[in-house]
Amino acid sequence: MITGTALNKSYRDRDGKKFSALSDVNFTIREGEFYVLLGPSGSGKTTTLRAIAGLEHPDDGEIVMDGQPVFRGTDLCVAPEQRPIAMVFQSYALWPHMDVFANIAFPLLYGIRRIKSDQVRPRVHHAAELLGLIEYLDRPISQLSGGQQQRVALARALALRPRVLLMDEPLSNLDARLRGLLRIEIKALTRSIGMTTVYVTHDQTEAMVMGDRIAVMHAGRLIQEGTPRDLYERPNQTFVAKFLGDMNFLNARVTGVTGDFLEISIGQFTLRGVASCSVPQTGAEVSFGFRPEDALLVDAHQGHNGLPAVVTARYYTGDAQLYQLESAGHVLQVRAAKERSLELGASVFVEVAPSACLVFQETQPRRQRNE
Repeated sequence: MITGTALNKSYRDRDGKKFSALSDVNFTIREGEFYVLLGPSGSGKTTTLRAIAGLEHPDDGEIVMDGQPVFRGTDLCVAPEQRPIAMVFQSYALWPHMDVFANIAFPLLYGIRRIKSDQVRPRVHHAAELLGLIEYLDRPISQLSGGQQQRVALARALALRPRVLLMDEPLSNLDARLRGLLRIEIKALTRSIGMTTVYVTHDQTEAMVMGDRIAVMHAGRLIQEGTPRDLYERPNQTFVAKFLGDMNFLNARVTGVTGDFLEISIGQFTLRGVASCSVPQTGAEVSFGFRPEDALLVDAHQGHNGLPAVVTARYYTGDAQLYQLESAGHVLQVRAAKERSLELGASVFVEVAPSACLVFQETQPRRQRNE
């Protein structure tokens, strides 16, 4: 449905220095897919979305939508209103002096894609019905909650019946509980009508819940793309691993290969793990990583992938016990069943299946115990 090829975009800061907002960004978004652009502030995700919308002009590259080029370097740039899109902004951009009906109807009456006046009411009612807004059509915008206003902004976009829906952090102004509810509603709605959706967020949970595929961006580059499970379980570098949840990292050295696993040494202990991307050479300094929920705390070493550790802190999180431990000069976190309660200072072994351990060709700075 949408492809972006070799997109680059540079700006100049206040001192006139040039910096890159997009660096050779490439992506392919399938028809009917919910595609999430995920990254921290300044990563390039919103610039990419605005380039798809036509609100931002890359310096070079190409964007094709539904088989038709809409941007090609300096030769072609189709105006936003001529692209088969609708966009929902973070601020909602609603008219406060109008009621819900008028806000949804506005682009149908006055926009470049306006329709015949006798078709407006059925179109508005259909969009309002999809979003559960029928009973609010006569209500002023100022009398709606934040979640209801977000639904109005989404209904206005859907009323245009676009081929592609673009959403720029539309839930960031809502409280945590409402965000959780609307994530599920938006994903279910777009899936039910088969609409291609491109969604920008910096929220890892939001991306994991909503995305069919996620593109992780950092410093203007798209550094990994895949399903939520692919990215969480097989990140290709430490930035992706840390941005998509918690991960423990230990500095290690590669000592060999056994079958499908790399053997690495941490002090006097040998463990096994899977190469995150390319296979490092024997002797290479690497980072050995695993998720807190993938580790087990056992009283005695059973000859498996394990390290001795000492419990330094314990936190009850409701669904689990989160332990902080010191092991081999590193600070680790392990999520364990809430029924088990280890005392501070207890000696344990941290064991992780080799298939749940990743080896990255990057070393990490040592963490302090009080972090």
